[in-house]
Amino acid sequence: MAIFGKLFANLRGGKVSSADWEDVLQSLIESDLGAANSQSIIEIAKRERGESSEIAVKAALHSWLSEKPRAIAKSEGRTTTVLVVGVNGTGKTTSCAKLAGLLKRNGESVLLAAADTFRAAAVEQLQTWGTRLELPVISGAANGDPASVAFDAITKASGASTSYLLVDTAGRLHTKSDLMDELGKIRRVIEKVSPVDEVLLVVDATTGQNGIAQAKLFTSSVNVTGLILTKMDGSAKGGIALAIECETGIPVKFVGTGEALEDLSAFDADTYLSGLFDS
Repeated sequence: MAIFGKLFANLRGGKVSSADWEDVLQSLIESDLGAANSQSIIEIAKRERGESSEIAVKAALHSWLSEKPRAIAKSEGRTTTVLVVGVNGTGKTTSCAKLAGLLKRNGESVLLAAADTFRAAAVEQLQTWGTRLELPVISGAANGDPASVAFDAITKASGASTSYLLVDTAGRLHTKSDLMDELGKIRRVIEKVSPVDEVLLVVDATTGQNGIAQAKLFTSSVNVTGLILTKMDGSAKGGIALAIECETGIPVKFVGTGEALEDLSAFDADTYLSGLFDS
């Protein structure tokens, strides 16, 4: 049942007991909406009741969604540069490759930069994806300077008039400040050649409220322009996209729903909201 199915099934059934309200509240919290957001929905439903209750709840949920653009940036006359950031284990490198594949299928030329030099597996993984996609990958020495890789990549991309440069960045350094300082350095080096147009944060949808904490962490340090939610394939409980936009104001731009290269799609807010109500 869709996460709001139980709520409105109970309301349509007539009198709702205190136990029913508590049961629905718990279901909403378990769907990753968060305690405060779930309680807010219950209060709206109690206040309105009847058919107007569903209308009021839908309106409230819609107002929680970000109003910022969801389409990926595209610059005319120069390379569009996208930094892909996030903690390790969220599917960051794979999402970078999937996004490259999506852009290529849309007729764009793409260059990949393996700037997660502290994790050899990430570099090798991106190189493997690059081979499968028949896209060039710029990499450097193991444990080398990520900013140097990024600089080489933007220089090559700009010189070749490549449509998009996607930079896979490190997900974990020694401390939080190290990670954010490194991301800042990568950005500054790239912008000596060309602006950074997007910073996409990859969040594992199954981590629930921890995903919101990650979004707040990165937003406080780097200018995150959009989100990629991974593992939105049934294992995610459904409410995290709504909760994370409500809490941060950052728009979800893409969702990953599987392991294949094609399993990345643009996020459609209206379709998403409908899915929260319809089984």
